[in-house]
Amino acid sequence: MTFAGVARMALVGSSRIFASHLPTMQSFTPVFSRQMSTNMQSFTAQLRNSGLLRTQGLIGGKWIDAYDGKTLEVYNPATGEVIANVPHMGGKETNDAISSAYNAFNSWSKLTAAERSKYLRKWYDLLMAHKEELGQLITLEQGKPLKEAVGEVGYGASFIEFFAEEAKRVYGDIIPATLPDRRIFVLKQPVGVVGAITPWNFPLAMITRKVGPALACGCTVVIKPSELTPLTALAAAELALEAGIPPGVVNVVMGNAADIGDALLASPQVRKITFTGSTAVGKKLMAGAAGTVKKVSLELGGNAPCIVFDDADLDVAVKGTLAAKFRNSGQTCVCANRVLVQEGIYEKFADAFSKAVQNLKVGDGFGEGVAQGPLINESALKKVETFVQDAISKGAKVLLGGKRHSLGMTFYEPTVISDVESEMLVSREEVFGPVAPLLRFKTEEEAIHMANDTNAGLAAYIFTNNNQRTWRVSEALEYGLIGVNEGLISTEVAPFGGVKQSGLGREGSKYGMDEYLEMKYVCLGDMNRK
Repeated sequence: MTFAGVARMALVGSSRIFASHLPTMQSFTPVFSRQMSTNMQSFTAQLRNSGLLRTQGLIGGKWIDAYDGKTLEVYNPATGEVIANVPHMGGKETNDAISSAYNAFNSWSKLTAAERSKYLRKWYDLLMAHKEELGQLITLEQGKPLKEAVGEVGYGASFIEFFAEEAKRVYGDIIPATLPDRRIFVLKQPVGVVGAITPWNFPLAMITRKVGPALACGCTVVIKPSELTPLTALAAAELALEAGIPPGVVNVVMGNAADIGDALLASPQVRKITFTGSTAVGKKLMAGAAGTVKKVSLELGGNAPCIVFDDADLDVAVKGTLAAKFRNSGQTCVCANRVLVQEGIYEKFADAFSKAVQNLKVGDGFGEGVAQGPLINESALKKVETFVQDAISKGAKVLLGGKRHSLGMTFYEPTVISDVESEMLVSREEVFGPVAPLLRFKTEEEAIHMANDTNAGLAAYIFTNNNQRTWRVSEALEYGLIGVNEGLISTEVAPFGGVKQSGLGREGSKYGMDEYLEMKYVCLGDMNRK
C-alpha cells in the first residue's frame, strides 16, 4: 500500500501544480501590485538578515539541497510572487533523515527528562523572541493576516513550553503482585523515531503540537511540512538548532510528498506516524503503516456544526460564530462548517451575522485592519466556488458575498448563504473557505440529529443560555471538541482530536504525551531465591 495515489490528490502542492493554478498578476491594480511586491521584498530581506529564511532541508544537523539538485518554488498566495526556492526531496533524502533520527535517538532518549526540558524551554524562548519575524514568514507563505499569524506563533510556542514542563511528569506505576516474592513495575518509554506530516494552514503550530511532546518523551523526529508552506518549518528547525537540540533529533524534508510518505511508511526504524490533513490521506497513511505496525495518530477533516438555539445571547452567538467560521479565511479543520439556527431566532441571527461578516476587511495579510487573507491556491478557490454554486442551484440564497473578490488572485468574498439544506455539498463536506451556510431547525432533537449526520467528528459549537441543555447537547454530540458559547477553543492544555473519521489520538495536554510513549511491564522476582 503506497502513499502516492492519495498524496497527489491532497493539497500538499508542488511547484508545477501550484504554478498552473495561479492567476496572473494582471488581476491586481498596478499600484496595489507594486505596493505588495515592495512589502514582500522588504520582509524577505529582513528574514534573510535574521537568519530565519532557510531554503534547504535539515538532515543530521546539516542544511542540504536535494541530491539531484531539483527545487520547488514557494509562493505568496496574496500576490503569486515567488518567495524562495526549496529542495524538492524524495525517498533517498528521507531515508537519510530517518537514519539520522534513528542514530540520534539512542543518546537523546537517554538524557534525563530535566535535560530535555531545558532544551525545549530554550527553543520556546527563541520562538517567542522571534515572534514578529516568524509571524511575517507565516503571512508571506500562508496568507493569513499578520496579527493572526503572530498569534499562531504564540499558540505554537505554547506547546513547546507546555511539553517542556510535561517532560518531567512521565510517571510509571507499581502494581501489587499476585505472589509474595515478586514485584511488578510499569515503565513508560519513548516510542522511537517519529514521522510528522503537517499541513499548510498552521505551518508552525501543527509542527510544535507534534514535535513538542515527541521530543519531551525522548523521541526524535523527521518532519515533512507542506510544500506550500515549508519556510516556517525550516525557520523553526533553525531555532531548534540554536537552542542546542543535538543534530539528528529534528530533521526536515520536503518535496515529493508521495516518495517521502512511502519512505516513512516503509522504514522499520520509524515507529510512529503523526499526521494532520485530509481524511483521504489519513486513511492511506493508516493502511500503509500496517505493513510495519507503526503507532499512528491522525487529526483529519471535520464538518463542524455550530448550533444556535433560541435562548442564546444573540451578540455572543454572532461573535462566537464569526470567530469559529472565519478564522484563517475559513481554512481550519475546526471551522464552523454548518451553522444550525433554531427557527425562532433564525431571521434575527441571519441579519446580525451578515452585518458582522460584511465588516470583515479582505486583503493582503500585511494590510492594516485586514481580517481575511487569500485562500491558499486556485484549487481551494475553485472548490469554494463549486460548493456555493451547488447550494444556489438547489435553492439556497446568497445573503452576502458568493463570488471571487475584486482583488483577484485567490481572494474570495466572505459569504453567508441562507435556506441551506442537508443534501447540499456545503453541508455534507468541508468547504475550507469563507462561506457560512445557515440551516434552520425546530427542536433540540432535530439539531442533534443534523449535527451528528456526518462521518466527521472533530469540533462542534453550541450557543445557549440553558445550562441543562448545555450538558444534554454536549453529551449527545459525536465530536471530540465542544465549544459552548465560545468560538475559539484550541489551547495547549486541553486534548485536541476527533472521533469517527476525524481521526485517532489526541494532541496537546497531558494526554498528548501518551501518543509518543510505549508501556513496558517488568516483573521482578525474588533476588535472594535459590
